[in-house]
Amino acid sequence: MNKTKTAKRSPAEEIDSVTIRFAGDSGDGIQLTGMQFSTATALAGNDLSTSPDYPAEIRAPLGSLAGVSGYQIHFSSGQALTPGDEPDVLVAMNPAALKVNIKDLRKGGLLIANSDAFSPGNLAKAGYAASPLADGSLSDYRVITVELSQRTAEALQGLALTKQQVERCKNFYALGLMYWLYDRPMEGTLKWIEGKFKKAPVMVDANKKALLAGNAFAETAEIFGQYYRIKKSSLEPGLHRNITGNEAMALGLLTASQLSGLQLWYGSYPITPASEILHELSKFKNLGVKTFQAEDEIAAICSSIGAAFAGSLGATGTSGPGVSLKSEAMGLAAIVELPLVIINIQRGGPSTGLPTKTEQADLFQALYGRHGECPMPVLAAATPADCFEMAIEAARIAVKYMTPVILLADGFLGNGSEPWRVPDVSKLPKFPPSPLPAAGKFQPYQRDPQTLARPWALPGMAGYEHRVGGLEKSDITGTVNYEPENHERMSLLRQAKIDKIAVEIPPIEVLGPKRGKVLVVGWGSTYGAITAAVTRFQARGESVAAVHLRHLNPLPSNLGEILGRYEHVVVPELNLGQLVHILRDRYLVAATGINKIKGLSFKVAEIENGIQALLTGRRN
Repeated sequence: MNKTKTAKRSPAEEIDSVTIRFAGDSGDGIQLTGMQFSTATALAGNDLSTSPDYPAEIRAPLGSLAGVSGYQIHFSSGQALTPGDEPDVLVAMNPAALKVNIKDLRKGGLLIANSDAFSPGNLAKAGYAASPLADGSLSDYRVITVELSQRTAEALQGLALTKQQVERCKNFYALGLMYWLYDRPMEGTLKWIEGKFKKAPVMVDANKKALLAGNAFAETAEIFGQYYRIKKSSLEPGLHRNITGNEAMALGLLTASQLSGLQLWYGSYPITPASEILHELSKFKNLGVKTFQAEDEIAAICSSIGAAFAGSLGATGTSGPGVSLKSEAMGLAAIVELPLVIINIQRGGPSTGLPTKTEQADLFQALYGRHGECPMPVLAAATPADCFEMAIEAARIAVKYMTPVILLADGFLGNGSEPWRVPDVSKLPKFPPSPLPAAGKFQPYQRDPQTLARPWALPGMAGYEHRVGGLEKSDITGTVNYEPENHERMSLLRQAKIDKIAVEIPPIEVLGPKRGKVLVVGWGSTYGAITAAVTRFQARGESVAAVHLRHLNPLPSNLGEILGRYEHVVVPELNLGQLVHILRDRYLVAATGINKIKGLSFKVAEIENGIQALLTGRRN
């Protein structure tokens, strides 16, 4: 905003953090609105965490409950570990958005409603007998109504637009309101509009006018009476950008390609919520990246195995149902011992389940979801930005140990965003493939004594001819072999190779006291909620600590010793208790689960309640 406009304002109220949720029909541009607000917030220097919420129905009827789209952002002058438990502000574009989301708005919170959408027809679609804006049912909240459609149309008078085109601009009018209310810069969004709609100049003008008009209306109409300012966060010095987990995953694979000196091949079949990795990587043809949108999941992974056989860094990505279809080919990659990264952006299941909602119920599938003895390393990212680091780690292990590697994230991480410090790639360690033995001494399954990895010989190299395939191979020579003793030996060697990875997994670091009453063990996207909950207990002097696992197979070598230092071990998971079973089986600890399987990420309060129950002795 320009300085003149800011100077006219009354002093801003300084606050530490706020959580906002935008909600409406998919056609209302809710995701775009949320992403632009997130970008502006990142440019303002605040830490942030976001949680987009997509409807499962591709073309749900307009104004229906099934068609509601949402985008929540929590931003702070401190650390924003989660998207927030309860929104402080709800922007509802229609009655259905209000009906679906009002239960989450905190008491006393601000509701901004598009009163133009509260027509009898829309109220009926949402199941309202009367308008909640007039019947007193919203008395627990501070309600501000704005005629978004009408005011947007007034702002765009004189432009050659259809009524539908005008209606589509109302999200920018609402965005302008929110930029004023929370003192967000508009310059980045204005520039983005120019690039996004450059092929339609009239839409550039329309969206800019709507944004500026909404901002001006908020200031001149004095409907809020107050605006708010959140101080900049103390982020680590360096270049930062707002990034989603799927974007970070793609950039991690691209960086791994550069660090290994291998061309990246990414074969994938579109599936929610993993498709964006394919979309993002397709932008990097200039860097030699090869992307292949296959006709099905089997073709996708088989193309990546073929690319690995030919000497590329092969990768494939999908969600849980896709992993099911890829499982036989995953076994092929394991038995021929080729490097391959398999990304699973988990979603609610089984079958199609909750395709746009989050879950982390594929841990058993990752560990055991193949026929035969087929061990694979399993990693899990903890935050959207951490997807970058873990994609590199997955590729490094795959290349060094000549094995397929499974990398788990989920819909919350893949779609959510946070600030990411862009690393200095020149300082990242390289991991080129191990050199081959002399041609006269080459044997396909002659293993490195340190890693047990076999040599990675490429087809067409004289003196390195060998065969690959799904049949069991002889130790050393690689010829087809059906002998029982050989099969057992090769199975044990493949398991031992995975076990050896534990030697280089960094020791687990404990957040909090090194021994005590409660240890919270997490993996994947539970990191933010766990960390926020545990630090609150520690601030009150409670004996609560946490560890977070990024390597799930093999597990860190010091995990068992750490588990033994605490009276209680509790594991929050977005499943019915998968890591709990693994810890009980492996370490014989009486681990307790905090479980949620609603397609929603944990609220901090939910984990706090579970920990408190242990501290007060109300659970075994």
